Amino acid sequence: MGFFSKDIQTLDDLFVHTLRDIYYAEKQIEQALPKMIDKATNPQLKAGFEQHLRETTNHIARLERVFQMHGVAAKEVHCPAIDGIIEEANDLAGDIADKNVLDAGLIAAAQAVEHYEITRYGTLAAWAKELGRADCAAILAENLREEEATDRKLSQMAESRVNMQAKTAM
Repeated sequence: MGFFSKDIQTLDDLFVHTLRDIYYAEKQIEQALPKMIDKATNPQLKAGFEQHLRETTNHIARLERVFQMHGVAAKEVHCPAIDGIIEEANDLAGDIADKNVLDAGLIAAAQAVEHYEITRYGTLAAWAKELGRADCAAILAENLREEEATDRKLSQMAESRVNMQAKTAM
């Protein structure tokens, strides 16, 4: 089923399709994070990725609850967007020899992932409310809050790395 397929006729159809999209994305992220953990050289970044891996496992479990509550099968639908973001992160990490630059690249790649997740969860929570599913919206909003918190932490790490680099260059 394509994103704008004739199989999507209602907001509920679109909600389920997008739920399956983020389910696929979370599972891909769960597979990619151990590689990012291995590549990271900064202990704070490594710990942040480890925490996000645990959160991602919880996000998947929450999504499975939403599927169950909504009365549909927990299935994945292929998401080329997250595949591209993860592929770009893998390519980037393989080309950088300087460890500080590598960590900065990993932070940027992780933020691209977070921003994708934030858009999906924000939209899904809004649609769930529109569909009269405040129960589903509450669970999706919980995932959204965690994604936004991770994004803020990554921004703080990126800013502290830039400030550190500037001080050493003086």
